[in-house]
Amino acid sequence: MPRFAADQLVGYAGSLLRASGLSAARAQTIAEILVEGDLFGHTTHGLQLLPGYLKEIDSGTMTVTGDPETLADTGPAITWDGRRLPGPWLVVQALDLASQRAVQYGTATVVIRRSHHIACLAAYLKRATDRGLAIILASSDPAGASVTPHGGVGRLMTPNPLAAGWPTASGPVLLDVSMSTTTNGLTNRCHAEGKPLPHPWLIDGHGEPTADASAYFADPPGAILPLGGLDLGHKGYALGLMIEMMTSALGGYGRADGETGWGAAVFLQVFDPDAFGGRDGFLRETSWLADAARAIPPRPGAPPVRLPGEAGLKRRAEQLRAGVELYGGIREALEPWAKRFGVEPPPEA
Repeated sequence: MPRFAADQLVGYAGSLLRASGLSAARAQTIAEILVEGDLFGHTTHGLQLLPGYLKEIDSGTMTVTGDPETLADTGPAITWDGRRLPGPWLVVQALDLASQRAVQYGTATVVIRRSHHIACLAAYLKRATDRGLAIILASSDPAGASVTPHGGVGRLMTPNPLAAGWPTASGPVLLDVSMSTTTNGLTNRCHAEGKPLPHPWLIDGHGEPTADASAYFADPPGAILPLGGLDLGHKGYALGLMIEMMTSALGGYGRADGETGWGAAVFLQVFDPDAFGGRDGFLRETSWLADAARAIPPRPGAPPVRLPGEAGLKRRAEQLRAGVELYGGIREALEPWAKRFGVEPPPEA
């Protein structure tokens, strides 16, 4: 795969977004979040999303100007109507506000309804942990249904990712986990490339497990299994319902309203350790557990035990040094937009 300097990719994506009608500041924020997804290796949720975002802007289904509407604000609890503004920009604004309020109140939560898609959740976490804060971030899409409930055949909800991050003395712990066996993005990619999924993470329209991505698009349609699969999917199903509560129900708007269009309902919560047991005690505990996890002997033939996010942070550092690997087809999908807007693609690193 070709490699490109991360700052060149941010500049390229930002130029395309500015040309589509976004302000320079908003375009820069969105570009940074998308490239951050690729830096961590989440190639279905990085720049792969940009052609879709540009199409949404072009059709008027992503709002490019204005601000979110504040529906409620008690100090530590805020609810916004995102007005279908760009999700990455909205989440960064919410994170900044929640971080300020967390220092004031100890913790702060922002719930956003009617956001547009928010890209890779892992891409936001270091913005909190670098400030010494802990963060929980979750998302659902009230207009989408791709995941079946445990024991069912039809589609009910979206993969509903949950991300979290917190500092330790040796670097942050970062997790980003969907409440489903796989994502819509990977299912779509495997189907487009004619490849099977790595494991039987779907059921076909008759309820049989399969790794054939085309089963999802068949008639009758298949569905993505909840996290845990056929055996333990009751756990992923329950957690998926919890994410729906945190995102849509707390925002007072969701599936019951018949929402349409690609978007997101968002839950974001930030914690300041100083307001609880104290920062020193917090870091002593998180660091002890991190060290203890790494000290556990691996199974025979297995690699050393690592922490959530450790591989992603290593990949991020390597790609910042050597260039970002763009998954095949991303560069080509952006070329028509670059030609239309007169934006020069970046050179290979």
